[in-house]
Amino acid sequence: MNKWWWLLAIILCLAGAGLLIFGVPQVQNRSAPPLPNKPTRIVSLAPNLTEILFALGLNEEIVAVSNDSDYPLEAANKKKIGTFWQPNTEAIIACRPDLVVTLRLRTEQHKPTADSLRRLGYRVLTLRIETISELLAAIQEIGITTGCKLRADQLVESISHHLDRLQSKLGSSDKVKVLWVVQSEPLRVAGRNTFINELIELAGGENAIGATLQQYPPIGAEEILTCGAEAIIQSAMGKSNIAGQQKAAEKFWSRWTNLPAVKNNRIYVVEPDTTLRLGPRLPEGVKIISDCLYPDSFRRTSDLAHPGG
Repeated sequence: MNKWWWLLAIILCLAGAGLLIFGVPQVQNRSAPPLPNKPTRIVSLAPNLTEILFALGLNEEIVAVSNDSDYPLEAANKKKIGTFWQPNTEAIIACRPDLVVTLRLRTEQHKPTADSLRRLGYRVLTLRIETISELLAAIQEIGITTGCKLRADQLVESISHHLDRLQSKLGSSDKVKVLWVVQSEPLRVAGRNTFINELIELAGGENAIGATLQQYPPIGAEEILTCGAEAIIQSAMGKSNIAGQQKAAEKFWSRWTNLPAVKNNRIYVVEPDTTLRLGPRLPEGVKIISDCLYPDSFRRTSDLAHPGG
């Protein structure tokens, strides 16, 4: 596997979702005072921002989105203004937006575009979304800025409610030790200072990796054998041929026959966007992980409705 593929895949899912794999000092979301009139021409520069805007019922107001905004299906009908990594300022201006929503990232991918638009007099809302609490705060701020505060409050309440329901279903289940793999060759996993760790804990699991200096550290054979992972979860590289990726993962891990996850055939390759994108589908992502860890507790798919619906 290309040595940079894991970085690209994780950043597209996580950074595109508002999460970066590098440490960043805590900062507050840039506050945007509410508009006197509801914006009618909104441009979104990231997939998770697009999902939030749609979940707030702003379909008619969204005039353009990033190329990688692939959910909901209605996003495909919107004009595209470049990728998450390379937004096209001229294309954005051509949309005549009265609000452009961007992310605050360590790589400052959106900063040049946001700065240029501000200098030209365009209104830009820049948000940081790297944790669940920041996601909920960002939804509320978008709601205030777009005149959808009530809808935003309802969406936040719905997400929180569904997460609470999931955790209540787990009850006092013993925590499953989870090894979350972000790259197979060389092997690299999610540490505890990550959004993925939040997902693991919400799903009732415990990270099999202890404290590490890096957020996504490389690990060797000795650490694999001593971590005692009872389940291995691997985020798929893209959404195609997940079944093939599942077979490849099982073959890769078959060499560690003494690892409980391998011995009990508990290796899972999961769809990346739903599980890793910090947006309104967060409860669905947590449920996917919970299904892997506690399949007997989540037999009915109706137990969790879509919070953005």
